[in-house]
This record gives sequence, C-alpha cells and structure tokens, in this order.
Amino acid sequence: MTTLLKVRGLTRRFGGNLAVDHIDFDVQAGEILALIGPNGAGKSTTFNMINGHLRATSGSVQFQGHEIVGMAAHKIVRLGIGRSFQVAATFASMTVLQNVQMALIAARRRVFSFFAPADDFARGEAMDMLDQVGMLPLANHVCADLAYGDVKRLELAMSLAGNPRLLLMDEPTAGMAAAERNALVALVKSIVRERNMGVLFTEHSMDVVFEHADRIIVLARGRLIAQGSAAEIQAHPEVRRVYFGGTPGLVLEHTGIDAGRAGLGEAP
Repeated sequence: MTTLLKVRGLTRRFGGNLAVDHIDFDVQAGEILALIGPNGAGKSTTFNMINGHLRATSGSVQFQGHEIVGMAAHKIVRLGIGRSFQVAATFASMTVLQNVQMALIAARRRVFSFFAPADDFARGEAMDMLDQVGMLPLANHVCADLAYGDVKRLELAMSLAGNPRLLLMDEPTAGMAAAERNALVALVKSIVRERNMGVLFTEHSMDVVFEHADRIIVLARGRLIAQGSAAEIQAHPEVRRVYFGGTPGLVLEHTGIDAGRAGLGEAP
C-alpha cells in the first residue's frame, strides 16, 4: 500500500490544556480510516490541524511526502486533500449540476464575469461526477428541493471536484437515518476503491464505523489509545477500560449501535 498521510508526534496545546498529545498514525491509499472518541477526545482538533484550520503546537503531518503543518488550508486542498463538512455546504438556489460546476471552477481557480456565463464549463465532467454518486437524474433540480440524503451525495460529488488523493470527512452521515447513512458510506467506499484514494473520517454512528471502516483509531483525552480493525478495537483492553470499565464479555455488534449506547461517539 502507498502511504498518503503520515502523522507523527502531532500535538496541540490550548494554554495549559493538552488537547492532542503526540499522536501517530498513517492513512493508506485505498483505505477508509475512522477516527472516533468521546467528547473532548481531540478528534476535531486533530482534524483541523490536518486540514490547515488550526496550527499544531508541534509534530509533523506529511501528505505524499510534503510537510503540511503550518500550510494554509487552501494550499493543502491544492496538494490533493479534499474535505466534506458535517453541515452540507451547497448553493441552495442553484441546480445540482451548477453546484458541481461551481466546485470544478473553484478547484481549477477559474474566474468568470457576468458577460461570460459558466453554465457550459466542464458540463460533461460534472455530469459524469453526478452519475458516479447516483445523482444524474436530479442534475437539473434546484438544490433547495432535494432530500437531505441527496444533498449529502451532492456534497460528496463536490468534494471530489479537485480529484483529491485524500478525503477528510467530518461527520459525513450527521442527521441521516440508518439506511441513508450506510448507503452513503458504502458509496464512499466504492469510490475509494475505484480511485485508490484514502479517506479519514470522524463519525458518531458506530454502526457505520464498524460496518465500513477498514481500520479504526480511538482517541481519549488527546491520546491515541488504540488502532486496528473493528474486531481488534472491540477486544482492545485499553478501549474496554476507558469506555466500558473493563466489562468482561462485552462485544459491539456491527449494527444497531448508537453513540450513546456504545459510549464511543459524541452525543448528537
């Protein structure tokens, strides 16, 4: 496997508070890696240091051999790291197709004036991207009229506009029903395999994590306490101690888990 992201000794202090404490992990091409932990674990801080929205106190984050700690967020995107957000960021008054075209315009740093309409820009490519996420039949629908699950699929298409090698997904299934969220992450997984890209995502819904993640890393109080497959995380003694009080015989099922019952995610 090719290592896309290499995190070493990543640390962030807020005054006297050590929010992220010297964590190490990698993300490989073709891999979906889940980052989980309770409130205050350091997930959002870690995410924001990787995407350039927060400066690390110390440590290294290398993307395909490029050091990105201290690099501006827009420059990180141009290197090939895309991002989707917990709250979908789409243009409600535009059509589905126009939203993807706008994402392509932004990715390629194109500028259009009022006298040069963008309607024809990369239209064929935008249609292909919508087809990939199953949104082609809705290409000419106004985004404001879409169901929430369709908005999230549209956002996925938009996040792929820059042809990223690594996609950061912050709570991608927030607000979705169980069937919708599993369908969305299954779609992401198929795209990851097809493009041989990597995904790092945070997620509240443990059914999604245990069903779809290739590997899982667990943070607690800023420390990385475990990483491995779903089975390894379920059996890990430190995870059991921190989250379950060492309860013997406790096994997390792949379905039917919510954050509150499992104790591994933040409350909605």
